[in-house]
Amino acid sequence: MSPATVGDVIAALDAAYPRSLAESWDAVGLVCGDPAEPVERALVCVDVVDETVTETLELGAQLIVAHHPLLLRGVHGVPADSTKGSVVHRLIRSGVALFCAHTNADSANPGVSDALAAAIGLTVERPLARHADNPETGIGRIGVLSEPEPFAAFVDRVSAALPATVPGVSGAGDPDRLIRRVAVSGGAGDSYLSAAVAAGVDAYVTADLRHHPASEHLAAGANNPALVGVTHWASEWPWCQQAADVIGDVDAGTVEVHVSHRRTDPWNVPARTHEGSPQ
Repeated sequence: MSPATVGDVIAALDAAYPRSLAESWDAVGLVCGDPAEPVERALVCVDVVDETVTETLELGAQLIVAHHPLLLRGVHGVPADSTKGSVVHRLIRSGVALFCAHTNADSANPGVSDALAAAIGLTVERPLARHADNPETGIGRIGVLSEPEPFAAFVDRVSAALPATVPGVSGAGDPDRLIRRVAVSGGAGDSYLSAAVAAGVDAYVTADLRHHPASEHLAAGANNPALVGVTHWASEWPWCQQAADVIGDVDAGTVEVHVSHRRTDPWNVPARTHEGSPQ
């Protein structure tokens, strides 16, 4: 049997995460590499940065599959002395292909938020914001816990389910409120706060919640969903195993797939404990 190729892996990922689901502003697909080249090992990660490229080379992998695009905005060059250019040059010099599945993986069914929901222990009911052309796809997910639990316990549940980060997990709401029905959105999700309210969920889990939208949301009424804030990287990391499973099925499992456990969350310095508070 001939080895699987970059093209074979791309075909499987395109089937799982159709590019037609990507937002118009997004940049998904093959960034560099030859579809005809063979693949024996692949690495799946959230971010394409020096750490994950180094990990790929240490593994002897020929392909990186990442969630976040390396070149999201238009560029006029990729010189080796620029941050992203140096990554491109390392990949090409090492014969490593790079494929990105971003908002198409967010909207796909199953996709990024399905992986987040599963990690937390939710049974998914439907997307939070349905895709116009296919109501079974879309951003975020709404799901239910098997049994209701106090919000404080639910925040602990989310923290235990996701990889540890320096900022950790924060909750905003009544700690005794019972939580059963939950909305989740991997990545930055405060633009979907109104969708979570309309869905009538008890809590909403997402990343990059800004101060004013969160504060105004909570002030608008006690019936609004309680909020759980996590880091962007942690909220999307569970997807890596989902994508790895897709690649693992290529050519009857001939591709050895690794999920990166290297924390590429940018927040890496914890505050030292101090006393005192604003007056």
